[in-house]
Amino acid sequence: MPLREVRAGSPAFVHLRLHTEYSLVDGIVRVPRLMRAVADAGMPAVALTDHGNLFAMVKFHREAERQGVKPLIGADLLIEGDHERADPLLLTLIAKDLPGFRNLARLVSRSYLEGQGRGRALIAREWLDSASTAGLIALSGGAQGDIGRALLAGRLGEAAALLTGWVALFGDRFYLEVQRIGRPDEEAHIAGVLALVAEQPTPLVATNDVRFLARDEFEAHEARVCIHGGHRLDDPGRPKRYTPEQYLKTPDEMAALFRDLPEALENSVEIARRCSLPLARGDIFLRHSKCRTAPARRLTCADSRSRASHDASALRPRRRRATTPGSSRSSASSAGWGSRATSSWSRTSSAGPAGARSPWVPGAARAPVPWSRGCSASPISIRSATTCCSSAS
Repeated sequence: MPLREVRAGSPAFVHLRLHTEYSLVDGIVRVPRLMRAVADAGMPAVALTDHGNLFAMVKFHREAERQGVKPLIGADLLIEGDHERADPLLLTLIAKDLPGFRNLARLVSRSYLEGQGRGRALIAREWLDSASTAGLIALSGGAQGDIGRALLAGRLGEAAALLTGWVALFGDRFYLEVQRIGRPDEEAHIAGVLALVAEQPTPLVATNDVRFLARDEFEAHEARVCIHGGHRLDDPGRPKRYTPEQYLKTPDEMAALFRDLPEALENSVEIARRCSLPLARGDIFLRHSKCRTAPARRLTCADSRSRASHDASALRPRRRRATTPGSSRSSASSAGWGSRATSSWSRTSSAGPAGARSPWVPGAARAPVPWSRGCSASPISIRSATTCCSSAS
């Protein structure tokens, strides 16, 4: 989807860090309201970077297209710390193209399958190589990333070495992230980043780490965070990780915040221009059950109607046959559950007329329910975690 023109006379800016209600940990942004707000503010694009998941991707993409906004798909991922008790480090990845999205989906899935730690899905540094990061744009994570933490701790040499490693991995797809959302260490972090850039030229990008749409929604967001963390809202000792400034600021508000770093705003739009990830819509893709690598075939309207009719008859309640003391069910009961082959609960039975349907077996899989009652609807359809996008048009 091409990037639409920025409103005349308005500064250009795109939000690249944003959590929706699908983040589960934090965020109360509802996708339809978000897209209307982005379109009303004249922003040409917006990124989805939920906390370690891609749950909102389909809805996000659909609503963005309705409003004429370019959707960018990404995620905030946590990297394992250097030792067991170290806090995880933040890295934001945004899919630049189809191979990038597939790599992002693999990393997210692997984090849940192999990287569970202290109740969170983590990725390991060794998972990141030239193959697994191809097609991905990386943001450093600001003060919560490894470079930011090293700068705030005064370890400038370590920060420089980390930057060298990230640039070697991502090349010109790595950006140093800066924020001004009211946290006490922000200016120290920005000063350290500028000193680092003077030694190793690296592009900057400004983000606002959005968690809610309007400033007056901060208290509602705090209630959401307290529910997840098990804290009371009026507890003075509870962790307070968010500020009232983490709302969907307009380009004018961001320009006022970063008037000394205009290139950080321009790079947000440049990243949006570099991304192109159209999704396949309107078709349902089914794979052959005998072979995972077999090509997907399209499900036609006739197929859908035939399958719906078959599934409806398969799911129709069936009357259970009465049994007598000498029937197979009573003998199976006396023999225990081990002899289920002779029970009237089994798929076949010696009793009853020929061709009679037998009752459903407890534990046996039921026939799947069709996803739609009709064929007129055409939602965005996803084939699988790694093949859900069509080639760029």
